[in-house]
Amino acid sequence: MSQFQTFLQKCILVCLLLSLAHCYKPVVLIHGVMTGKLSMLPIAERIAQLHPGTSIYITDRFSGWSSLEPMWRQVEEMGADLLAISADHPEGVNLIGYSQGGLLSRAILERYPEHNVHTFISLSSPQFGQYGTKFLHLFFPDLTCHTAYELFYSYVGQHTSVGNYWNDPHHQELFFKYSQFLPYVNNQLVSNSSESYKMGFTKLKKLILVGGPDDGVITPWQSSQFGYYDEKEKIYDMKQNPLYKNDSFGLRTLDEAGKVTLLSFSGMDHFDWHINVSFIDQHLVPLLD
Repeated sequence: MSQFQTFLQKCILVCLLLSLAHCYKPVVLIHGVMTGKLSMLPIAERIAQLHPGTSIYITDRFSGWSSLEPMWRQVEEMGADLLAISADHPEGVNLIGYSQGGLLSRAILERYPEHNVHTFISLSSPQFGQYGTKFLHLFFPDLTCHTAYELFYSYVGQHTSVGNYWNDPHHQELFFKYSQFLPYVNNQLVSNSSESYKMGFTKLKKLILVGGPDDGVITPWQSSQFGYYDEKEKIYDMKQNPLYKNDSFGLRTLDEAGKVTLLSFSGMDHFDWHINVSFIDQHLVPLLD
């Protein structure tokens, strides 16, 4: 083989590699409550290794204790960042939100319908709320599940992110009266933004809802896939959810278009989803192909 042929083959290989690198959309990562940018590095590093050339952005806002600030405040600032990233990538971006970050991500999609997110992966997130206190004992040591509404459904409680998505199945009247975030994101309470919220959500090409029965924090774990408790704490699934039936914010629209995927994994603790390399390699990164 001549030197010219060898050179030509190398050029073709380089071109193929560059083409492959550019076929992956940029990825935006949003961390969970009481964590920060560092917690999402394992996902970022595996994406970078398995999908070379991918542009990866990890939010550095609202880390640690500031992650308990009201959800709408976080949505406004992180949403502005997402729009800025989107402007630099008109081909579209992918979005991964872990735990509280997944619910923030959905609210950002609804609040900013001008986004260009292609695939949204909700990684063990309380999409229909939370009714469990295991992780809350870190900052509310005396809190019990059955009395938490007394704190969260109050002026003070609504100044915490967790209070904004606390969804007590036994006190729904108070939930709708006091909660300033989740009922509006779900379009359970109509606002001037209800139509645009639905528009922003249904722009997605893929919605992937990840959760599992051994999560131990998201309660019920089915909340990660829009299931929840009824007033007797019996579980109903996504398609039994009134929000799905009424298509309140476009979940049924996406599902009937074949754009919703539910992925359930046993043996995964809540604090494993974003750091378990085997899970990330086998189940998360391929979703970005």
